[in-house]
Amino acid sequence: MRKIAFGYSTRCNLRCGHCVAAGEAPNPAKMELSRALEIIREMAAVGVGGISFTAGEPMLYFEDMLELLDQCRELGIYTRLVTNSFWAITSEVAEQKIARLLESGLCQLRLSYSRWHQQHVPPSNILNAAKASQKRGLAYFISFVTDFSSQDDEYENFLRSNDLKFFPEPLIFSGRADNLDRTPIFTDYQDNRCSMNPYLAPDLNMYGCCDAGSHFTNTNFFLLGNLAEQTIEQIFSKNETHPLYNCIRHMGITPIASFAGYKAREIVTYRKCELCKLLFDSPDSLKQLTKACNTELRVWTR
Repeated sequence: MRKIAFGYSTRCNLRCGHCVAAGEAPNPAKMELSRALEIIREMAAVGVGGISFTAGEPMLYFEDMLELLDQCRELGIYTRLVTNSFWAITSEVAEQKIARLLESGLCQLRLSYSRWHQQHVPPSNILNAAKASQKRGLAYFISFVTDFSSQDDEYENFLRSNDLKFFPEPLIFSGRADNLDRTPIFTDYQDNRCSMNPYLAPDLNMYGCCDAGSHFTNTNFFLLGNLAEQTIEQIFSKNETHPLYNCIRHMGITPIASFAGYKAREIVTYRKCELCKLLFDSPDSLKQLTKACNTELRVWTR
C-alpha cells in the first residue's frame, strides 16, 4: 500500500525551537483546496491507501480538513491528522472537534507533545484531546518528541500519570532543531533502516523522506519531482525504484556509512537523520554511493 505525508500548509501558530518542518525564517504556504482534493483523487487512482495530514498545523484550516477527510473516506483512504492540540482548550471544545473529525472519516489522531510544544500549548490541551478521542472512540496516540534527557522526565510523567498512549520519538536535529545542543549518544549497533515515507509539500514538490529530507539543500537528494510537471505515478515509481533509497530501506544507513569509509566508533556517534545527511547531502559522498549502489554497495557487509 502506498502512503504519504500530505503537507496541505506549512503555516503554524507556534514557533517551537525543535521544529523539523521549519527553519529560522519560516515560509508559510498553502495549497488550493480544489487542487488538494484533485490530488487526493489522483493518489487514490495509483494505489495510495494512507494519508497523514501534517507539515504546518492542519487544524488552522479545520473546515478544509473536513472536506479533505470526507474525500479520503469516500475513496477508502486511511487518514491520520497530526496536530499540536492548540484547539483543545476545554474538554467540551475538544469533544466537539473530535466529533466532527469522526463524522468526516478521520481514522487516527496524532498529538504532538514535547517540552518545546508545551512552552506554547498547555499540557491540559493534550489531555483534553486524548480523553475526547478515547470517549468518542477515535484512535489516537501522542508523539512524544524527546532528546532523552532528564529535562523530559516531568513531561513523560504527565503522560504516564494520566494513562495516555504515547510513543517516544527521537528529536531530529534539522530545521530549527539544527541549532540545539546534541546530547551524547549511548547505543549499541544499529542498522538504522528507514521506511522513508514520502512527503508532499504545499508547493507540490514531493520528497522521498517525510522528516529531514527537504533540508538536504546541497544535493536535493530526496527531491522526487513536482506534481505540476510530473504525474503522481511517475513520482511514486521513482521513489520506489531509486537504488539508493532502496539501500536505505533494506540495508540501513549504518552499513552504507561503513562502506563510505566511516569507522564504527564514529558512526555510533551520529543519530539516524544526521548520518543520512552526512552521506547524502555531500556531493562527493553522494557521487561515490551513486556509482556503487548497484554493485559493491549491495553486497557490502560489516
